[in-house]
Amino acid sequence: MKSGGYTQSEFTEQGEVSVPFSPVAIGTRIEELAARVGGKRELANLSGIHETQLYKYIKGANAPSIAVAVALANATGASLDWLLQGKTGPAVAVGAEDEAYAFVPLYDARCSAGNGAWNERSRVLVNLSFTRYSLRKKGFNPSDLACLRIDGDSMTGLLEDGDTVMVDLSRNSLEGEGVYVVMLDDHLYAKRLQRQFDGSVLIISHNKAYKEMTVPRDRLDELQIIGRVVWAGGWMT
Repeated sequence: MKSGGYTQSEFTEQGEVSVPFSPVAIGTRIEELAARVGGKRELANLSGIHETQLYKYIKGANAPSIAVAVALANATGASLDWLLQGKTGPAVAVGAEDEAYAFVPLYDARCSAGNGAWNERSRVLVNLSFTRYSLRKKGFNPSDLACLRIDGDSMTGLLEDGDTVMVDLSRNSLEGEGVYVVMLDDHLYAKRLQRQFDGSVLIISHNKAYKEMTVPRDRLDELQIIGRVVWAGGWMT
């Protein structure tokens, strides 16, 4: 039932009472929160809300329950009054924005996921903002993080040309299978690394058109791991 353009409280599919405010307006603010934390998927992970349901809230198709609104506010440091009613302006409490967000540098050195390219004179293009809460929840120290862009198509399907990746520079040794930024022959690559039983390391491209490379155990000192890729983002259109 609607009144004055606002959806009145009603039970959601989960049996929870939804908030009695405009779902379209709330959806817009939820989308803003997603942009602040690095994307809708990241917001879903941080808040524990299913990504499909999150999209419905953003589109205004469903009104979030009070419990969902609280989860979103807690996950992002947002003001609940702002999220529900648009009050207090910024998504975070006034005067707290500097404390709520950490800034990770994006370098102009593009990480090659194809034929290899590296700009030694890299400079910071911009600082990307992430909530300190989201980084802390993942166990990251902002001072250990850096962002680079992907070049090439060898990781397509996982990392696309032009995507931005965040690298944890403190994780510069192979701790388990994952995607790492590595330097080989003065070139920078984003590749999946996998340790083999004989002690060698397999360098794997997501794009099967690229052959796997093996670094023998006796040449592992030539494999310089810059850090582990811990986040990736890019345009969907």
